[in-house]
Amino acid sequence: MNQSLPPVTKNLLIINVLVYLGTLVATRYGIWLEGMLGLHFVWSPYFKIYQLLTYMFVHAGFWHLFFNMFSLWMFGRIIEMAWGSRRFLLFYMVCGIGAGLSQEVFQFVQLYSGFLGALAPTVGASGAIYGILLAFGMTFPNERIMLLIPPIPMKAKWFVIIYGVIELFLGWRGVGNVAHFAHVGGMLWGFLLLHWWKQRGIIRF
Repeated sequence: MNQSLPPVTKNLLIINVLVYLGTLVATRYGIWLEGMLGLHFVWSPYFKIYQLLTYMFVHAGFWHLFFNMFSLWMFGRIIEMAWGSRRFLLFYMVCGIGAGLSQEVFQFVQLYSGFLGALAPTVGASGAIYGILLAFGMTFPNERIMLLIPPIPMKAKWFVIIYGVIELFLGWRGVGNVAHFAHVGGMLWGFLLLHWWKQRGIIRF
């Protein structure tokens, strides 16, 4: 398979790295760029509608950025080469924005359940990345993926199912300071878009 980076994947990698470097520089000058570009709860005075787009290009730290960009490089380039750049970019954005909307809905549920406390803004490309993982698993279901921990091969379809179930469980249990329902939301919106495309014969899998 061609190992070169297709244009959308390459530019997404570049933009995410540049924004991360920008947040480091801004912090040195006392500017909270994460707060400006990250996605706040809709009732927060800091919420802006553009944050549904910008939040997915902001990351909370180096390793947050690294794992998201590694996954984008690993799976995104393959999907882009299979689908074409325009469709891939549309899918990425729908999953990312859909993940942000899902996180907002989840926070509404928390609010009316009495569990909504102080919230940091949601940041990161993870929602879009989980959509890409879903697309890879549905497009290449029998492709084998080598896990890092434990180091065993696994078919892509099982990899995606297991990750989805884990995120749903962690989100339900409220484990960690992670937007698990944004991850699940990215997969859900990706599935809906893939189903819509398949029904219209736009893609096949």
